Amino acid sequence: MLLSIITINYNDKSGLERTIHSVMNQSYTNFEHIIIDGGSNDGSRQVIEANQQKFSYWVSEPDNGIYHAMNKGIKAAKGSYLLFLNGGDHFIDNNALNKVYSFLKDVDIVYFNINVVAENKTHVKTCPKNLTFKYLHENLPAHQATFIKKSLFNKLGYYDENLKIVSDWKFLILAICKHNATYKYIEDTFSTYYSDGLSSLNENQALVKAEREQVLNTDFKPFMNDLKARYMLERTIRTLRKSNIIKLLIKLRLIHEF
Repeated sequence: MLLSIITINYNDKSGLERTIHSVMNQSYTNFEHIIIDGGSNDGSRQVIEANQQKFSYWVSEPDNGIYHAMNKGIKAAKGSYLLFLNGGDHFIDNNALNKVYSFLKDVDIVYFNINVVAENKTHVKTCPKNLTFKYLHENLPAHQATFIKKSLFNKLGYYDENLKIVSDWKFLILAICKHNATYKYIEDTFSTYYSDGLSSLNENQALVKAEREQVLNTDFKPFMNDLKARYMLERTIRTLRKSNIIKLLIKLRLIHEF
């Protein structure tokens, strides 16, 4: 089964070199590597041209943003499953694709944990086995560790290019919560991500919140009403637990602990 590894890049020559090196050193070889560069002027194009025999497709030209670039990669992909390993990201080791291959069958989405590097510190971001709406409305498996069937994009459409930061999140929450896409969690760390990306920068958090609220209020308003009611109840319970009167009543066994 052919896999498609899609790398988008803009003015990150050293990161692109790291990603290319990681992909080319995989022990599993039945994949294509697609490079979508946004017209970089930092030497990235020269790196691509020097390695172009390793790519099934590449382009270096201005685009309309990250999701326009990712959609270019989807259109060019011929693999059954797609993975976005963007410039700077890399596999956890040289056997990553070989270990994942046996899990890529039947289900629409297969996702793993990811190693996150931030300010020279690392931690593993884990994911839940069951993707609930409560989890997905504010979180998602990392796209650098998530394989998506090409046929799912063909069925549901590509990434929304009107969004600047959260379109990959929108695709997943719609696919799973609205279209009942099938998924499988593998409790293993698959790749490494450096958290200096667009959606990780502090100055972009307000935009992330605004875009997510736009999607949620458009596609999931009844769900959000229920979730807000649940959050209010949880806050009330937390407040009550801190009450000295409640603590005394529990101690006297006049009420049960909650």
